[in-house]
Order: sequence, then C-alpha cells, then structure tokens
Amino acid sequence: MENFASLLAGFQVALAPENIGVCLLGAVLGLVVGAMPGIGSLAGCALLLPLTYKFNPTTAIIMLGALYYANMYGGSFSAILLNIPGDSPAITTALDGYPMARKGRPGQALMTANLASFIGGTIGILILTVTASGLATIGLMFGYAEMTIILLIAMTSISWLIGENPIKGIVITMLGILVASIGMDTLSGAPRYEFGNMYLLGGIPFTPFIIGCVGFAQVIKLINEREADEQKRAGDDSKQKLSIKDSMPTGHDLKRMLPPVLRSGFVGTFVGVLPGSGATTGSMVGYAMQKKFKSEEPMGTGAIEGIAASEAANNAAAAGAFAPLLALGIPGSGTGAVLLGGLMMWGLNPGPLLFDTNPDFCWGLISSMYVANIFTLLVAILVIPFLIKILSVPVKYMIPIITCVCIVGAYSTSNSMYGVMVMFVSGIVGYLLDKNGFPTAPMLLAFVLAPMLEENMRKAFIASRGSLGIFADSPLKLVLLAVFLVLILTPTVKAVRKKLGAKKKTPV
Repeated sequence: MENFASLLAGFQVALAPENIGVCLLGAVLGLVVGAMPGIGSLAGCALLLPLTYKFNPTTAIIMLGALYYANMYGGSFSAILLNIPGDSPAITTALDGYPMARKGRPGQALMTANLASFIGGTIGILILTVTASGLATIGLMFGYAEMTIILLIAMTSISWLIGENPIKGIVITMLGILVASIGMDTLSGAPRYEFGNMYLLGGIPFTPFIIGCVGFAQVIKLINEREADEQKRAGDDSKQKLSIKDSMPTGHDLKRMLPPVLRSGFVGTFVGVLPGSGATTGSMVGYAMQKKFKSEEPMGTGAIEGIAASEAANNAAAAGAFAPLLALGIPGSGTGAVLLGGLMMWGLNPGPLLFDTNPDFCWGLISSMYVANIFTLLVAILVIPFLIKILSVPVKYMIPIITCVCIVGAYSTSNSMYGVMVMFVSGIVGYLLDKNGFPTAPMLLAFVLAPMLEENMRKAFIASRGSLGIFADSPLKLVLLAVFLVLILTPTVKAVRKKLGAKKKTPV
C-alpha cells in the first residue's frame, strides 16, 4: 500500500504539463533512434544528455528514460522490414520478424512487436513498482560466479536456436566467440589476434559487424535474387497497402502470443535487474526460453511466438534495469551508465537512501514509465501504415537505400572507414554462411555474450584463486548449474530417444 500511495504521488509529478511534453518527445525520439541502425539508446541518451543541463532533474530523467524505453520499440521496425536490427536487443526479433514480413504479413509482425513490447514493458514496470528496492537486493546476490553460469546457460541455448542441426549451431557459435576475442584483453590489456594491425587492437566494432552480417548480407542476397524478388513483390502488391485495421492480429494470433509474452515479461525483468546484463541479454534469454516451448510454426521461419518472446523480454529488461540504477547506483548497461552520470550531474546520489531523500524524483520516474509506455504504443501503431510503404519500394531502389543505411550506420559508430570496411567484410561472410546453410544468428549472439562471459569467468577465478569451488558453494549456484546441465543434456536425450523410437518402428 505504501508503494501504491507513492506511485499516486509520482503520477502527480509525471502528469505535470512539462513532464508530459518531454515524455512524448522522448517517446518519439526513442522510436526514431531505435529504428536507425548504428545509433541505439546509448548514443541517443549520450547525445541528448547535454540538452538536459538546464532541466529540472525529474523532467530530464523522464525524457531520457522515455527515449531509452521507446528505443526498445523502434529497434523492431528496421529488424522486421529490412532485416537490419536497429539496436542489439532487436537481433532476435529479426529472426522471425523479417521472415513473417516476407510472407506478406508485415503489418501483423509490426503490431505483434508493438503489443508484445507494451505488455512485456507493463509487466516489468509493475514488478518495478511493487519491488523497486527489493529487486536491487536480488540483483546483488548475483556475483561474478552466478553471472558466469547464467551467461553459460545463454551461450548453451544459442547453439540450438536456429535450425535442426545443432552441430552447425555449435560451429557458428564458436566462430562468434573467436571474432569477439579479437583486440585488447579486457583484464590484462594484452593484444590478441591483432596481426600487427592498429585497428584490430580495438577489436571488431559491434554495430558495423551486426549491420554487415544481417543488413549488407541481405543487400547481396537481393542483388542475386533481384528478378525473382521483383516478380514476387509485383504479385503481392495488393498486400502492401495495409491500414492499422488490417494490421491488427487475429484472436488466434493473440492466443499464440500471450503465453510467450507473459513468460518473457517476468524473465526479462529479472534479467534486466542483473548487473551488466541489459535488454540485449534479456531478449536472447526470452527467445531461447521460447525455443523450449511449442510454437505453431518453427522458430526462425516467421513465428509470432518468436517476435513476442523477444520484444516482451527486452522491454521488461529495460524496465527492470532501473531497479539497480536507482536503489544501488549500479548501471545494468551502457545506457544505464549514461543515466547514472546524469543523476550525479544533477546532484543526486543513487543508492538505498534515494527513495527516502528524493521520493518525488524516483516515483515520478517510475510513474512516467507508464505514461511513456502508452505514448510509445500509440505512436508506434499510428506509423505502421507509413512503415509498410517501405516494402512497396522496388528492389532496384531498395538496394542502394539499404546500402546507404548500412554505410551511414557503420560509419557513425566508429567515425572512420574502418567501421565501413568491417561492415562490408562481415556482410560478405554473412552472405556466404547463409548461402551454405549456416545460420548467422548464433554467431551474432555469441559475439555479444562472449566478452561478458569471459570477463565474469576470469574475475570469478581471480576471486577464488583458480578454484572451481566458487561455482558450487551456494544453493543458488547449484540450482543454476542444474539448469545448465539440463540444457546440455536435453538435446542429447532427445536424439537418443528418437533413434530408439526409430529402431522400434523398424520391422524385424
């Protein structure tokens, strides 16, 4: 009841005219920033932070919080329509979103992403409201060893994410880990696999690598399949003229998306609370978890369940990340670090006492997230008819447009042609892998998770002086290890049972 009363007081702050105005502005900017590959919430918040110097702290954090939150929505737009994730949490959305759009259901794919984002985000905000400080305490229970096991669980799930051939998944996951290890060692500073090249000392930049493997690889594919694609688009031209009403999911679609949305909403919030995890890890865990449940269509071929699981998880994780930020002063991601810098710049000290010393600020921010969620959903739905027109653009125009988007996105993150070169090379590699039946998604997910896994694992070994006992010295770690072993053994057990079943059916 105390939290409910505080929330009502927070709404009085959030619903002030100036706060509603900046909340709407943040929601619109977040959608734009999220949909533009190469920018993302981190760059968006960093660029807008200087503009908030003269703002009231509550007004400033409401605008930046709305931008961060709406960015989770916007990333799905380019992922679904162009197969170019606007930000890293949308990588898993592209796995089913783009195939669904290619099947002639782009409107339903976008609407599914928007509704899943809204419901998942609402779950995250509700949990944050009820257990704002308690969530942060849970997050503190996860040290280096616990985070190592969780990341191992995520990495194990990656290898079987796409397709029915786990061997290919494992091989491509290992390739992603190898690419992620290029550059300076995060702990010792020693160079690795730089081959005497100055640029490789900084490692392979994330955004150009992602844009190349997914976006530019798609350009090469369009060039090779141009004639067939033009004929297909000509035949489907009537389907591209969709209104908001036509884009609404059917009752059957809603039944399909509701279970994964609810599951991913709770799991994503929990992942968002963990230090250093963020919305990207949340979306990957949510998608991997959905693979363990039945879907009407195979995951990776345009399944509504895949879009719903990914989008609900990343929005819930974005909401959950505010718990450790406010209650402990621990940022869960790069964007969280920018917001933490803003709090200190405005003279606020995040920590357990912040809810007591500045309740208007804390509860005004939490209340504004409900408002930002509604604003973002409305704007995202209203722009669907305009977004759909992208698909009616002829391929001969789409190829240079997507290429320009890829080049600008790659250059904007590195401010040099090195990023563009990485984008071109990774695009060629991504195309060749796809052409030979190797899914690129496990490589991209491993590329994101491998540095976090290495850092946490090595810090755990340093803390324990090399002892493996640090990974099994508490009930929580034993439970996580049990989950890890189950995930490893399940595919093997299934394969053995399948072989035994086939032998029984074979007539003697």
